[in-house]
Amino acid sequence: MMSISPRRNLLSRYRNPDAGMPEPGAVRITILVPAHNEEFSLPVTLAALKKQTRAPDRVIVVADNCTDRTVAIAHEMGYEAIESVDNVHKKGGALNQALALVLPDCDASDVIMIMDADTSLSPRFLEVGGQRLSEDPELTAVGGVFYGEDGDGLIGQFQRNEYTRYSLQIRSRHGRVFVLTGTATMFRADALLDVAAARGVFIPGDTGNVYDTAALTEDNELTLALKSLGATMTSPIECMVTTEIMPTWRDLWTQRKRWQRGALENLSAYGITRATIRYWGQQVGIGYGTVALNLAILLMLITVLAVDQWIWFPFWVFVGLIFVAERVITVWRGGWKARLLAAALFPELAYDVFLQIVFVKCLIDIALAKRTTWGHVQHLESGGSP
Repeated sequence: MMSISPRRNLLSRYRNPDAGMPEPGAVRITILVPAHNEEFSLPVTLAALKKQTRAPDRVIVVADNCTDRTVAIAHEMGYEAIESVDNVHKKGGALNQALALVLPDCDASDVIMIMDADTSLSPRFLEVGGQRLSEDPELTAVGGVFYGEDGDGLIGQFQRNEYTRYSLQIRSRHGRVFVLTGTATMFRADALLDVAAARGVFIPGDTGNVYDTAALTEDNELTLALKSLGATMTSPIECMVTTEIMPTWRDLWTQRKRWQRGALENLSAYGITRATIRYWGQQVGIGYGTVALNLAILLMLITVLAVDQWIWFPFWVFVGLIFVAERVITVWRGGWKARLLAAALFPELAYDVFLQIVFVKCLIDIALAKRTTWGHVQHLESGGSP
């Protein structure tokens, strides 16, 4: 039903009277790498592209208001660079400028990949993603399954455990994802043209722009846009990416507040539709989890303070052991540090409460119409200092 959306067919006819679904066959892959002062991260990202088992056909670094060597590094490594012009709309605005130059020359065989400048692809990403799009003409996008980079101590391990569990969920859903990650996703060029044409007509945004620059989370919003137009998408477990970890609690707070508030605002803009109903359910689930977990912690605290001696309840001990086992098993692929942290249980519960506080803060800020900030982590050269 999603692959034959009337909106999708209508937009295809407007774009090209002879255009239909792309035929199975080889695809051309153009990679856009938006970057804002990423001179330390960019060489690692571009070096990973050179190790792909299926080389990209074109790589363009989209330098947005850069004051460092980002553009020079792109040229030194043999890739193109486009510099944004008077852009005040962050990543989405820079990508809109680049896509306005690239998309007019694309046809049904073209695939556009958007990937962050602080992300490294696994060697077979382009091979697997390109093959999926080549073999399935109705497939619109192929997203990545992201894992956290090494380092940054306990806070880094919290995030890596979180990402490992998310990858396990994707595996169990056979590649079905809620969000096409902004770290690395491949899109059919025709689908992006459809989104640009549908802005202001079927979906929020300004007509002609692929990205809605009013959205705080461009990847979440673009996913909703594509699904509203009947797009089909997947994230194969082979398409792995390694992305940045927030190094401080302040950075993590800013990042997660933007992610959570962006998701809520995007849903508000789209309303309750067939394409968004599961996302609304997810947010309701987060709200329920926030209430349930904190009430459970409060009940345990009251119990500890109210009784004179520790009382063992075998049933609840058994339930608790099952819970600990689940936490350990779901991060098993992350190594011994991940398993040890999961087995300790209480540190991760505290981390979950931290994320829930972010969720509640976002609800309050939206209710009070408070503005939020984008947030940008300054990457440092190995051994460097701020």
